[in-house]
This record gives sequence, C-alpha cells and structure tokens, in this order.
Amino acid sequence: MDEKIKKQRILVLKFTTSIYQTEIVGFRGAINQILSTDTNVLFHNHEGETFRYSYPLIQYKRINQNAALVCINEGTEAVGLLLNKGTFECTLGKRKVEMEIDSVKANQHLIQTWDNNFTYYLRKWLPLNQENYAEYQKLEGIAEKCQFLERILTGNILSMGKGLGIHFEKEINCKITDIIDSNLIRHKNVKMQAFDVEFKTNVSLPDYIGLGKGASTGFGVVVKKREKKDNQ
Repeated sequence: MDEKIKKQRILVLKFTTSIYQTEIVGFRGAINQILSTDTNVLFHNHEGETFRYSYPLIQYKRINQNAALVCINEGTEAVGLLLNKGTFECTLGKRKVEMEIDSVKANQHLIQTWDNNFTYYLRKWLPLNQENYAEYQKLEGIAEKCQFLERILTGNILSMGKGLGIHFEKEINCKITDIIDSNLIRHKNVKMQAFDVEFKTNVSLPDYIGLGKGASTGFGVVVKKREKKDNQ
C-alpha cells in the first residue's frame, strides 16, 4: 500500500436520547454549553470571531432517531472532553433531557478510490445554493438534473478529501441511481432543497460521514447500502 494513503480514524458516539432532526443545531449548542470553558474549536468550528472553514471533524447527527456524534481524526481525541462528563443534563429547545451514552464505536476507514463501485444512501443532502438552484430549475430532463447533481456530489467528496488531507489516486466517479425524496427545509433560516438519494461511487466512504452544506449538523449523511442476503 502507498505510504501516503492513511486510514482515517472514526469514532461514533451514540446517546440514548431521542431527538428530532430540527433539534440537531440545539443539540450542538447544548454540548458546547456543557463543555463551556473546556470546549475545543472542533466542537463548534469558531475561533474567536472567525470561522473554521475546513471539513468538520466533529459532526452532530441523528442516528436511528437518537442523538449522536461522528468524530474524525483529531475529533476522536477532542471528544474525550465530553466523555469525561459522563451522563449530563442539557436543554433542547424548551425541554430538558438527560444525555446518557449508549455506545462508543471506534474504527479506522480507508477513504480512497477503487476499481469497483460502492452503493450508498445520502440523506438530507443540500447540494444547491442560490446560484446553482436557479441553474438547476432551468433543466427540464431528469437525466440532465441527475448529471448536474452528480457534478456537485463529486465536488462534495473532493472537498471532504481535501479537508482530511486525502489525495485520490484515480478520478472520482459518481452516479445517482435514484432520487428517493426531495423537499424544502430550513437551514440557517434559509429555505433550501434537501434530497434523499441513492448513488454509486468508486470512493469508499464511512457510514454517517457528512457531505456538502450542513455536514456538521445532520445534513448530507452517508450510509452504505447493504446487500440483502437470501434466507438459507
């Protein structure tokens, strides 16, 4: 294996607390309030009055309806600040909840290009900004729209790779095989088109990693499609 290719450290921290998709931003705020002076920039991506624009290494999620954190590389070390707190109370909106850790799973994942393709689901993906939304709306054919979204998805994967210091040895290919759902949501007080899609790519991606806008707060969540095994 090329010495330049390194496995990414991934840690998924799941809580017993059930939350709504709309509470994920509040969940992030609550975690940072609990950490207060002990916090690390990776928990909130702000350095003073400036913003850390690199790929988020601590991402807030809703996994199987429950609150969760996906931590990558340096984020797996920073999350120790939270693990030291054990069980704690926080406020989500108007309700007080007890945050109890359900499971902590750590592994390493080789994010790179391969000769074969993998199939993934991508949930609550936000590919369109104000400029390319207008361009997208002008497209009439479904194939044209898929190709447009595929270019954006490829860019999202390249951006993630750059943020993690990954050099892809081969050209990335992405093929959207199904647009499962599409609806308007509110992100940072702006209405945006969110997509649930199924896609194939030659890049190996870890479960629950985020792609595109809002990756740190539960948007653009990747999950690998598992093949159903026939009962013997």
